[in-house]
Amino acid sequence: MLFPSFDRETELAMNGTIVCGVDEAGRGPWAGPVVAAAVILSSRNIPPGLNDSKKLTEAKREALYGPIMQAAIVGVGIISAARIDEINILQATYEAMREAVQSLATAPHLALIDGNRAPPLSCRCETIVEGDAKSLSIAAASIIAKVTRDRLMHDLDRQYPDYGFAAHKGYGTEGHQQALSRHGPCAEHRRSFAPIRLLLGC
Repeated sequence: MLFPSFDRETELAMNGTIVCGVDEAGRGPWAGPVVAAAVILSSRNIPPGLNDSKKLTEAKREALYGPIMQAAIVGVGIISAARIDEINILQATYEAMREAVQSLATAPHLALIDGNRAPPLSCRCETIVEGDAKSLSIAAASIIAKVTRDRLMHDLDRQYPDYGFAAHKGYGTEGHQQALSRHGPCAEHRRSFAPIRLLLGC
C-alpha cells in the first residue's frame, strides 16, 4: 500500500522554499459547496496517522482534524453551489484553492497540488497525480477539506432535512435521487449539474 511521505517537502525546504499542500473536497456532489484546504506542515510536528482522506474513516478524519489545525498553518476556501453554477465546477475549485492559499498566515513559495492541473495561484505550483496518497502536506489538506465540507453538509442537513445531506453529503446516491423526486431541488443543489438540470427540465 502506498503511504504519503514528506520527501518532496523536505527536498524543497533545503533551498528555503515554504511549501503548502493543496487539495479539495466536493467536486462531484450534486449539492453543497466545494471546499479546498492549503496546509503548511512543520517537519518537527507532523501529526501521526496522516493519509489520503479517502483511505480514512470519518471518525479517523475527525480525530486528525484538531491535531492538524494545531500543528500546521492552515487555510480554507469555500465556494457555494450558486457560485459553482455561475462559473462551473472547475473554475469554482480553482477559486476555492486560491482562497485557501491566500488565507494562509504565512505565504508559501510553492503549492503542491493534488492532480494534474494547476490552478492560477499567487505562488508557483507543482502538480502530483494521486498527491493525497504521496505527499503528507496534500494528505493533510485533503483531511481538512473533507472534514470542513462534511461539517457544512451536516449544517445543511439541519436546514434542509428532507434530503439526507448528513448521510450522503450531496453525492448522487439512490436516497438522494428519491428525495429529489419527492421534493425537487433546494437552494443548495447545483443547477448546472446534469441530474439537476434534467429534473428542472432545463
